[in-house]
Amino acid sequence: MKTATSADGTPIAFDEVGDGPPIVIVGGAFSVASDGAPIAEALAKQGFRAVTVDRRGRGASGDRRGSTPEDEADDLAAVIDAVGRDAIVLGHSSGAVLGLFAAARGVPMRALFLSEPPFRFGVDEPAADLPERLQRLVDEGRRDDAVVTFQLEGVELPPQMVEQIRQSDMFASLVAVAQSTVYDATLTRQVSTPTAEMLAVSQPITILRGERTFPMLVASADRLAQAMPHAELVIVPESVMHRPDPDATARVVRERV
Repeated sequence: MKTATSADGTPIAFDEVGDGPPIVIVGGAFSVASDGAPIAEALAKQGFRAVTVDRRGRGASGDRRGSTPEDEADDLAAVIDAVGRDAIVLGHSSGAVLGLFAAARGVPMRALFLSEPPFRFGVDEPAADLPERLQRLVDEGRRDDAVVTFQLEGVELPPQMVEQIRQSDMFASLVAVAQSTVYDATLTRQVSTPTAEMLAVSQPITILRGERTFPMLVASADRLAQAMPHAELVIVPESVMHRPDPDATARVVRERV
């Protein structure tokens, strides 16, 4: 992996595949760079240089206690500076929220693709103290409880599904990035409703969602599109239940840049 250095000195690791215009893939909760590999490969086949990122507190990237959404925007800026300032950004889930937040802060990007961003617009908000409670659990060494709490309260997964995940082989990989739940919860609390600056971002914006996905994400994508008349809403039938289909997503991007 390569490394970019963020404004506060935190190293941010990223991988690249393919040749062509750079496109930075920003994953959502619990994701690391390798999780973006299928989409990266599909984008590489479409003629892009696809960049997958370990967000702060994940994988090979560094971390710093008390990190803020502004720090994560700086992380994205550092990666874009390393791969090319005309980069496209493809964000999924909280990564889409981060991408739009960073663009509003002036992080240079050529175009922005937002895949199922979980904006709440003031509806059914998680408890305001969720980030602080998650941090306490991590600090007490209860990283598994932090993961479960975030899944139940931040993502609102059904308890039965959360228990199945807890008993699965994948749970250890989620516990390894438990600190990142604090950052995701902080980001989505701070900009649960997009700010005026976020809605006024001038770059070309495409909002993507599946036909079959969580109702909250349907409402979020549709309401964001209504609030951003210059944005295009694209429904991707192949993407199901908050899992973007790599080939279909790559085709949407290729058709628009």
